[in-house]
Amino acid sequence: MGIILISQMFIAALAATFIYTIVGAIPGADETATVAPVTLVLILAGVEPIVVLSFFIAAIIACKLIDAVPISVAGIPAGVMSTPLVEHALILKAKGLADLSIRKIAAGAILGTIVSIPVSLLLASVIAPYAETVKAYGGLVFFVGGVLLALMSKHKILSLAAFLPMAILIQGLRHLYWGVGAVSQDKTVFISFFLGITIGPAILSLFELLNKEKRLSLMTHDLETITLASDSHIKGFPNPFKILTKKETFYGSLASLVGSMAFMLSPVGLTIFLGEFVAAREKDPIKKASLAVSTMEALAQGTYISGTLIPLIALGIPLSPMAIGPANPLFNAPPVFTLDNNLHHILSTSDFVIATLIGAFVACMLTFYIAVKYSKQISIFVFKKIPHEAFIGLFISLVILLAYMDGGFINVAGVTVVGLFAGLLHRMGVNYGVLFMALYSAPWLIGKIL
Repeated sequence: MGIILISQMFIAALAATFIYTIVGAIPGADETATVAPVTLVLILAGVEPIVVLSFFIAAIIACKLIDAVPISVAGIPAGVMSTPLVEHALILKAKGLADLSIRKIAAGAILGTIVSIPVSLLLASVIAPYAETVKAYGGLVFFVGGVLLALMSKHKILSLAAFLPMAILIQGLRHLYWGVGAVSQDKTVFISFFLGITIGPAILSLFELLNKEKRLSLMTHDLETITLASDSHIKGFPNPFKILTKKETFYGSLASLVGSMAFMLSPVGLTIFLGEFVAAREKDPIKKASLAVSTMEALAQGTYISGTLIPLIALGIPLSPMAIGPANPLFNAPPVFTLDNNLHHILSTSDFVIATLIGAFVACMLTFYIAVKYSKQISIFVFKKIPHEAFIGLFISLVILLAYMDGGFINVAGVTVVGLFAGLLHRMGVNYGVLFMALYSAPWLIGKIL
């Protein structure tokens, strides 16, 4: 590995850190909708695979780390994974401790990163010998995984009932494209359907605005006022292990370890369950809230990293909510990456280690410092200067472009249909993991039915 390639990895990690330190502070900036499309564009543009991996690792760490800001200063979650922290962060904010909340969450993210990387590499080496057996039953594994995710979700019956219709829609559109000649028989449209599911709620909301009654009911005439708590400053570079107490460090490390080992389970479900379980042991409300946010963030960061690295290194197929969500382009980005030729097949173990360490180091050093030292300034900039609508519009336009590249105008319409259906199901309570598993298992499942 030459100096030029290592330099490119550092530059990519720096770029990802800069971009997602801003993007991650935007309310509603879910990682699947923000990191996945950009990663896909880099892959399709021909960027070196190891450079893409450094970019991705830095992006998810920065994105997860900076979500401490909107949660703590405004009580607004950034992505889905930050939602469980809001209740406890609001308790700290109400006590005038928004700055403490930011530091605890950011330090928890650093702790989760430190624990999960070596654990993920170790678990990947243990699972790797069984990779071919797992992949031989890929379709069945995705189907079983989808059923398990449905059973773990809040709306179990609804999620199970939605699985087959989603698979029929996906596979039906593929056969339509083959039948009319929009796509050749040797090509399977995948990535644009994936992105359609990702931005489904946004597509559904846009269509609802075409309904006059619905549009009028959403109109407001007063500006929303968001109050930011005052913050104090730390001199020099902040030390996460001085920010966290010994108890917070212990439980955060334990939670990250458990989250890494349970990488195939729902990150949100694990975060809520373990975070509340740990917090229940503390009676003082401020100590309880601090313990909860630091533990939850450590666990969330651990599931992000392990859910990416373990399936990528050991299997080469996406068998975790993280892998079928934000990390999906690393596994399947036709025509560059397929399930038979992706980072798993291209990079060596040492490549994975180097790319991960570079991405993690750059993101942790820069984003942690920025989050702790300049949280209030970032919040003011985001709320005043970055319209949420423009941000969503950018990603929708990117999805439309990729849909056209995948299958022409008919696929743009098809992706719209997928987005509307997925958005409706998601609003009703079906989580993304179930919908993505339906996408992956559609060929196998429909083949068994027919």
